[in-house]
Amino acid sequence: MPDPITILIVDDHAVVRHGIRTLLETEEDFEVVGDVGSGAEAVLLVAQLVPDVILIDLLMPGMDGVETTHLLKQHSPHSQIIVLTSYHEDEHIFPAIRAGALSYLLKGVALGDIAVAVRKAARGEAVLHPSIATRMLQDLHGQTRETSRLYATLSEREREVLKCIAQGLSNGQIAERLVITERTVKSHVNNILSKLHVVDRTQAAIYAWREGIMGGMGRGK
Repeated sequence: MPDPITILIVDDHAVVRHGIRTLLETEEDFEVVGDVGSGAEAVLLVAQLVPDVILIDLLMPGMDGVETTHLLKQHSPHSQIIVLTSYHEDEHIFPAIRAGALSYLLKGVALGDIAVAVRKAARGEAVLHPSIATRMLQDLHGQTRETSRLYATLSEREREVLKCIAQGLSNGQIAERLVITERTVKSHVNNILSKLHVVDRTQAAIYAWREGIMGGMGRGK
């Protein structure tokens, strides 16, 4: 028989912790190794317990769920974190995901769905409440539109220079390839960094490869 999925519950409401623990302990493949009422307690325990899955609320007194999530992932990278909260505003969702949370559930979810989310988290699979998933897709699409808009601000020559940057060419090599002066290349590079909102040539190169601009692909055709 495989080892049980070990679980830590973090919520400042004792009644909530007790209810979730009672539910999870009815599952034969689960073992609740602890439940605590604050982020600080969770951080102290996690390195010792190294649970497979952590269920955490976001708004708690003292250290909030986002900061706690970040610290928990530092102390126990193996542990997968499920946010279980009443809050669905963007200012809570995205910081929690960026901090390292794998899944995001709202407390109105059916109790059986929590067990499903725990099993999936133990396999590294994310579960998002439908309304949260919609918000994240909208945010992703917004980022894609913004990326397209930034690239569209580049002139044809700046796009050529960007491709050269992504190929690792120096200003001198770019000047030779495009038959322009190094001073002109430097001016183009400065314009590219400014228009793409990146700070250096490395970030510009990453942008070019990520957006499919290289190799005759995507918007770089």
